Amino acid sequence: MNPVNDRTLSRAEKQKMPVALDVAVEVAKANGVCIRPILLRRLDTHTGQSEDVNVPCGSTRETVCPPCAKRNQQLRKAQCRQGWHLEAEPVTAPDPATEDQRWLIEFRADVQAKRDEVESNGMSEEVADWDAAIQAIDEEIRAAGMRGTLSGRAAPRRSRSTRRRQDAPDLPRRAMRPTTLGRTFTGTEGKVLRPSLFITLTLPSYGRIRSGQGVPVDPASYDYARAARDALHFSKLVDRFVQNLRRVAGYDVQYFATVEPQKRLAPHLHMAIRGTLPRAEVKAIAATTYHQVWWPEADEVRFEGEHLPVWAPRADLPEGQSYPDGQSYPDGQTGDYLDPDTGEVLPTWHEALDRLDQDETAEPLHVIRFGDQVDVQGVLAGTPDADQCIRYLSKYLTKSLGETLDADDPARREHAAHLVEALRYEPCSPSCPNWLRYGVQPKGAKPGMTPGRCRGKAHKPEHLGYAGRRVLVSRKWSNKTLAEHKRDRRTWAMEALGLADDPTAADPHRYVWKPVPAGDADTPSLTLRLLRMVAERQRWRATLLALDVRAEGRQIPAVEMREAA
Repeated sequence: MNPVNDRTLSRAEKQKMPVALDVAVEVAKANGVCIRPILLRRLDTHTGQSEDVNVPCGSTRETVCPPCAKRNQQLRKAQCRQGWHLEAEPVTAPDPATEDQRWLIEFRADVQAKRDEVESNGMSEEVADWDAAIQAIDEEIRAAGMRGTLSGRAAPRRSRSTRRRQDAPDLPRRAMRPTTLGRTFTGTEGKVLRPSLFITLTLPSYGRIRSGQGVPVDPASYDYARAARDALHFSKLVDRFVQNLRRVAGYDVQYFATVEPQKRLAPHLHMAIRGTLPRAEVKAIAATTYHQVWWPEADEVRFEGEHLPVWAPRADLPEGQSYPDGQSYPDGQTGDYLDPDTGEVLPTWHEALDRLDQDETAEPLHVIRFGDQVDVQGVLAGTPDADQCIRYLSKYLTKSLGETLDADDPARREHAAHLVEALRYEPCSPSCPNWLRYGVQPKGAKPGMTPGRCRGKAHKPEHLGYAGRRVLVSRKWSNKTLAEHKRDRRTWAMEALGLADDPTAADPHRYVWKPVPAGDADTPSLTLRLLRMVAERQRWRATLLALDVRAEGRQIPAVEMREAA
C-alpha cells in the first residue's frame, strides 16, 4: 500500500477519507468491545498502587453501545434458558442469623423501649435524640447483612374496594401448593416430560389498522387518548394477570416476560411460564383480568396556555410543629399552587384522593383490559421450539419501543406523533406536573412545574407511554439474580482462558474505586483505550477458539464464547 500524501490531496478528497477514531469504533464493535468505556481508578489499599480500568458502560440500547447491548441480550437469554424448565425447587430459605445480628436486634429493642418511655412521659426534646440513635442502629443492621426494616410503614396504604367489577366474571380458585414447578407427564419409555407455556398478550383495538402497516385507516377516529392511557398503565395490568394466573393455577407460577411494541406501537407481552395450564383457562384469565386506575378526574381541562396555576410559598408552619429551617412539611411541600384568578389553593394530591374516597358514586379514571388476541403455545424443554421462543423473547431487547418505528415511512411517523401528542398532557404518575392542568397539585409539588413538560420516562418519544421495565422476571425463576448469572458467565470465561478471577471477589474491601476526572493529564485518549481493549479481546478470542471448550455436553459456538468473555 502506497502512503497517502496529504499535501497532494484536494479538500474534497480529504473529506472522503475515513476518520481514524470512527474506524477504531467500528473495529471495537466487530470485536465485541464497549465503545463508551468508563474509566475508573482502582486503588489497592494493601500496596498503595493504583491502576486505570476500563469498565463497560453496560447500556442495553443498541443505538448507544451495540456490544454492551448484545452482551446484555445474551445474558438475558441465559437467564431465561436456565429458569424455564427447572427440575428442582429453587432454594429460597434465608441463612440463619449470626450472633452479631441477634445482638443488634436485641439492642435495637432496648433503644426502642427507652424511646417509647420518653415519648409517653411527654419529653419531646429527647425523642429526637432517640430517633437519631435508632436511625444509626438501623444502618448498622443493614450493614450487618439483614434486609427489610424494623420501622414498619410510615403511613397506611390507601386502597379501594377489592370486589370484582360486575362486568367481569369470577375466576376459579384452587388451593395453593407450596411449589414453583408445574405438572409433569410420563411419555414413551418412561421419559418424564415437563411442558411449559409461551403466552402472548395484546391490548384491545383503538380503531381500524391498515393490514401489514400498523397505521390507522382513519387517524381522526382512532382513539389515541385510550391508547395513551393503556400504554401508561400496561405494567399494572400485567401484575394483575400474574396474580390471577397464580390463583387459578394453584401454585407459585414463575415467569420470564418481555414487553415489545406492535406495529401499531401499542405494547404487548411475551411471557415464558414454568408449568402448564389448559389453553382455555389461560384465555379466560386474560379475558377477565383488568386494572382500575383510582386517580382524580383528568378529563376536564381547567388551566392551559398562559392561564396556569401560580406557586406561592407557605408563609406559616402548622401549629405545634417545628421544622428545621422551615423546609420540611407533613406532605413534603414548601408551598402550594393557587388559582391565578381567585387565589384559591388547589387541592393537594392526598386531599384529592380523600375526596375520591368519600364519593360513593365515584368511578375509576381508567379501566385497562387485554385484547381478544391471546396466543398460548406449549413448549417442551430442550426442543427447537424452546430455543426459538427464547430468541423471540429477546429479539427487541436492544431497542427502545420507539426505535422499532420505520423512519422512512411518513405514515408511521405521523402515527407516532399523534400518540406522543396524546401523551403530552396525560398524567403519568401522582407526581406528574400535568395534574396542574386539571386543577390538582401533583404529589410532592414544587415550584417550576408546568403542564406538558413532564420529564418522566413515559412522555419521551422513544418509550411511547410505557415507563415500566422491559424484562419482567419472577423472583424464583432461576434462583439467581442477573448479577449472579453475569458472574457465572465471567467465571466460565476466565477458567477457559486460564486467567485469574477478579481479585475483588476474595476481598471486596481491599480496593477503592474512584472515577477519573475529566481532563486528567494521565488519562489516555478514547482511541488508545479502544485499541488496547481490542487487542486484549483478540487475544481472548484466539485462546477460546484454540480450546475444545464444552459446556453441558454441547460445543459452545465461537460467538457465544466471545460474548461470554
